Amino acid sequence: MAGSQLPTTTTVTRNGDSSDFTTMQRWKWSNSGRKKTPYFPLLVLFLVAFIAFSTLHSEHSIHQIHENPDHARIHQEEHVSVTYVKPNLLNRASEVLDRFSRCNSTVEYSGRKIACLGSGGGGGSRGFSGHRSLETEKCDVFSGKWVFDNGSYPLYNEADCPYMSDQLACHKHGRNDLGYQHWRWQPHNCNLKRFDVKEMWEKLRNKRLMFVGDSLNRGQWISMVCLLQSVIPADKRSMSPNAHLTIFRAEEYNATVEFLWAPLLVESNSDDPVNHRLDERIIRPDTVLKHASKWEHADILVFNTYLWWRQGPVKLLWTDEENGACEQLDGREAMELAMGAWADWVSTKVDPLKKRVFFVTMSPTHLWSREWKPGSEGNCYGEKDPIDFEGYWGSGSDLPTMHSVEKILSNLSSKVSVINITQLSEYRKDGHPSIFRKFWEPLRPEKLANPPSYSDCIHWCLPGVPDVWNELLFHFL
Repeated sequence: MAGSQLPTTTTVTRNGDSSDFTTMQRWKWSNSGRKKTPYFPLLVLFLVAFIAFSTLHSEHSIHQIHENPDHARIHQEEHVSVTYVKPNLLNRASEVLDRFSRCNSTVEYSGRKIACLGSGGGGGSRGFSGHRSLETEKCDVFSGKWVFDNGSYPLYNEADCPYMSDQLACHKHGRNDLGYQHWRWQPHNCNLKRFDVKEMWEKLRNKRLMFVGDSLNRGQWISMVCLLQSVIPADKRSMSPNAHLTIFRAEEYNATVEFLWAPLLVESNSDDPVNHRLDERIIRPDTVLKHASKWEHADILVFNTYLWWRQGPVKLLWTDEENGACEQLDGREAMELAMGAWADWVSTKVDPLKKRVFFVTMSPTHLWSREWKPGSEGNCYGEKDPIDFEGYWGSGSDLPTMHSVEKILSNLSSKVSVINITQLSEYRKDGHPSIFRKFWEPLRPEKLANPPSYSDCIHWCLPGVPDVWNELLFHFL
């Protein structure tokens, strides 16, 4: 990650516990009911030596893991039979998942992986450095600081955007400290190109710009619509009803700015944009075709996925499964499978000369104020300024997941431009709605009085942080 490298993370797997236990049990069973013999001290000495050797061996293994974070995983996979599955197959008879879908049974994970078809063109890992043209630029626009600018920001007014979401309209719902609207992202060695509405419309003329992902990507879409709508006469613009695919249309430019609800990218039982709060999360890890049928004709695609994978284990229902049996896998590994299926679609279907594809990295949360203010017990509520410690990382950014995503994206070479929002957004603990929001209905007084429990420290107020994400998109377009 140019200018803001990921800190090294390690995963430590403890091996040998079961064998040690078995050795001790055999020793106990072989000696039960017997009288002590002169050999007993020798056995004790042998056992102490064995434990010491095991400890030294474990320390050596941990040292190897620190040197190579993937060591533990490689060691485990040596003993697992891996089957590679071709994703996104057209001829399948499986029923489409919806919120009524259920697993008939749950079995252990089979170890199947996604085999990416086609080649991304090589190119190796460049980290989250964005589009290939950045390699020749001297400035890393993702590395910088937030500067208070109440002369040029915000780029639009909350009340002037008729498409504003109540979930993100913080001032409307009681937030009076409006400093969060006036921060400008300043790269260290250059200036980020200021968003120009008419220039952006010219870039979009006769094109479809589509955001695909979860509610955080929907927030970026709403930000883009609010940035663009002011120059379009009311009788020359329209917004389709909220649905799986929601479309803002500008007649004068023959252009659309769209949002497709696909929080897990692959097909899932959570693909209803309204009724998706389910106890059991089921995905088809080997296909994005349901959603791709809607996004494949867009000219500019902006993808994201992350938050939903942090909500516990995921059930896998492979497309060739005929008996409704699901496998269970933790969120990060399930996300790797889904990203593999998505990457296969990109590598085989995207011509970079005809279609631009962007991937927005994870949006961090700010759930624990003790991470930036040691000793405190709050969250993002009441925060009014960004974190001023450069290089700050909190628990709201899952670093192992970031490494996994980086590995997948690096193989796509020039077909995907990465918009690295993670660290610059990490600093903005002040930018969340907390209790100043409406979700279906306003928070009741007892909830408003309890910010530690009811604050939204995940999404972002508008105007605010997502506007900068769109400035970065504008910069790369």
